[in-house]
Amino acid sequence: MDRQQEFVLRTIEERDIRFVRLWFTDILGTLKSVAVAPAELEGAFAEGIGFDGSVIEGFARVYEADMLAKPDPGTFQVLPWRGESNGTARMFCDITQPDGTPSMADPRHVLQRALAKASDMGFTFYTHPEIEFFLLEQGWRPGERPQPIDTSGYFDHTPHGSSADFRRAAITMLETMGISVEFSHHEAGPGQNEIDLRYADALTTADNIMTFRTVVKEVALEQGIYASFMPKVFAEHPGSGMHTHMSLFEGDTNAFHEPGAPYQLSKVGRQFIAGLLRHGRETAAVTNQWVNSYKRLWGGGEAPSYLTWGHNNRSALVRVPMYKPEKGQSTRVELRSIDTACNPYLTFAVLLAAGLKGIEEGYDLPPETEDDVWSLTDAERRAMGIGSLPASLAEAIEVMEDSELVAETLGEHTFDFFLRNKRAEWADYRNQVTAFELERYLPSL
Repeated sequence: MDRQQEFVLRTIEERDIRFVRLWFTDILGTLKSVAVAPAELEGAFAEGIGFDGSVIEGFARVYEADMLAKPDPGTFQVLPWRGESNGTARMFCDITQPDGTPSMADPRHVLQRALAKASDMGFTFYTHPEIEFFLLEQGWRPGERPQPIDTSGYFDHTPHGSSADFRRAAITMLETMGISVEFSHHEAGPGQNEIDLRYADALTTADNIMTFRTVVKEVALEQGIYASFMPKVFAEHPGSGMHTHMSLFEGDTNAFHEPGAPYQLSKVGRQFIAGLLRHGRETAAVTNQWVNSYKRLWGGGEAPSYLTWGHNNRSALVRVPMYKPEKGQSTRVELRSIDTACNPYLTFAVLLAAGLKGIEEGYDLPPETEDDVWSLTDAERRAMGIGSLPASLAEAIEVMEDSELVAETLGEHTFDFFLRNKRAEWADYRNQVTAFELERYLPSL
């Protein structure tokens, strides 16, 4: 038994932990959980906990259903909302076949494979997400309009405001679990908030995002409200995204930093951006996987719709943040399209693959876009060679179907299942008669 496993077992005994939840996600990014008694943990570390993979979205067919969840002791944390006595802890799991080989349907393994490729090229991939969400009054029913908990706007400070109280409670809980928070503030929409996590390696960040969503929802329930990561809740207000800062390190050196270069951005950094742009349409079905995602991307509110990059241009898909003198290690790129409701494991995997492809193939970075891309006409954008993200989930699926890069990154099983699921979602959406249609057409047709 290694030291991490010994630490887990010792902590469980010292802190009187009665239940340990083993967490993993399905292909769509839904958190799954099974609770085990502490006495079962040594066996779980050695052999894993068996479960029926055929009932987990995208994991296995009925005739190959047996799977194992093997807890990763490095992810052990006590869940603070479960109380101090007779407590509950959690660990993320790697999913394997009965013979111990990794499951090709495990999103965490998909990201681990992508990170291994980066490591073979000498890189470590770091990410830093800015996570937006809405806080809503409870009691919403289908057909009704959701009610935000406040009418505040961007960076508003409201004395004794419920959003500020919520953020303080959520951040305290996150930091109790070892998840460092960098900033928090009220966002532009009513009831909309943002909490930014401190940068970490991409696997840790993905685990932290899954924990973050759970913490936010738990704190909201404790306060008698509801938290939603739905990309576009209100047509007239901005949607919720997850702008993510990314960088590659070679050992302790930031591979994106080059003193004296424009924006201090190295050739590696420029090629990485070029990869994100060239494969942006192919990866959109993963980074923006819901029908509702495209209401955010094409619904205004500073959501990026076009395949451009810039420095302080917030209409661009990829932004190079302002360089701070003496802080070369902070050179990074910011991708602004990602949904707050994505599967972070698959999302980071395909984005890393796109960036690495740009480095491997030596992609040239197109000219920087200084204009407000939203204010240009279609003809002006065409003349400038500016492409666009897909306008709907259907278009995103169609582009992804032909992507060798996404198929290779996700693996055949995950790639095929993901596409089947998204086609079914689009078909369900397309068959709906919406409130828009009833209100516009029923009185006059």
